[in-house]
Amino acid sequence: MKLLSLDRNENLYGPAPACLDALRGTGMEELSLYTRNYLHGTKSVLSERLAADTGIPERQILLGNGSEDLLKQAVHCYLRPGATMLLPEHSWWYYHSVAAEVEGISVRYPLRDAGDRYAYDAQPIIDLYDEHAPGVILIASPNNPTGNSIPSETLEEVIHHCTDAVVVLDEAYHGFAGDGHERIVEFVAMHPRVIVLRTFSKFYALAGLRIGYAFVGKGLERLITYSARYLGFNRVSESVALAALDSTAYYSAMARQMEADREEYYRTLAGVPGLTCYRSDANFVLVRYNPGARKEIEATLTSRGIIVKFLSEPGLQDCLRVTLGTPEQNALVLGAFSVSRTARLHTPIAPIPVSP
Repeated sequence: MKLLSLDRNENLYGPAPACLDALRGTGMEELSLYTRNYLHGTKSVLSERLAADTGIPERQILLGNGSEDLLKQAVHCYLRPGATMLLPEHSWWYYHSVAAEVEGISVRYPLRDAGDRYAYDAQPIIDLYDEHAPGVILIASPNNPTGNSIPSETLEEVIHHCTDAVVVLDEAYHGFAGDGHERIVEFVAMHPRVIVLRTFSKFYALAGLRIGYAFVGKGLERLITYSARYLGFNRVSESVALAALDSTAYYSAMARQMEADREEYYRTLAGVPGLTCYRSDANFVLVRYNPGARKEIEATLTSRGIIVKFLSEPGLQDCLRVTLGTPEQNALVLGAFSVSRTARLHTPIAPIPVSP
């Protein structure tokens, strides 16, 4: 049986064809020679392109080995031993881990369960800021595993109040909800202590290339200097990333399809007793199930070769996160949930219809 791995939030639609063409077109120069961009005062052709696309000065655009690398750099730069980093209570485990690497203290602020989605509220973050005077405030938008984004007005309220902290906005899942650059350009221009992390791993389906980027407020010179790489970055990864940026039609169509994929999850699982599927702005959904149903759900999925992420942290012990696949793959998952429901109720029930 071939396994269907839907537990790591990889983009199973794959990259645009132009990305594969760029990879096939790699020549001796890209493999043998360093970039020469430093001769005219820039880091790379990719950072130049991102500057042209966004209007953010090239000096304030950093590249790294995925956004994970840039997150580590930012925290290591600005979190002192014994200082506090605020982070969402339900979020990527790595945030806490990278704070611990520099002997920082993680303090979690709550996310609100609004029924059909999770939500950020500014006041709990502000209250903890006033109490702990954190060096870093981390906000994930969309957040993993809850899938919710932070509204512009909420983010603005936090940044306006928490002026002594470095605000790190992790936008690794940027793009799936069709959002553009406009909001971020404004925030980076207006707030000198903001760092926005993005990556080509998720939306652009280039996780294997490990290339991320950051927009950095002009008041964070230490990070800009710390991140500088005189000999440049991976030229092969850059050429493929440039091809992705040129493939707007492909990725726009993919975003529309993923929106339909999410809607299919909401609609279908709403008909399964005991399940709540939360609305998401990313390429995954969070599903809450009745306590005690995990063994049955896990057995049903496993028997069909489907791997999802069952969560164990406080508040999410009865939740799983499933990565969106192609429509055909999603139909397999939703069909498995239908079978699980039938087995649980011990009565013949017609399968839940799933769009082809």
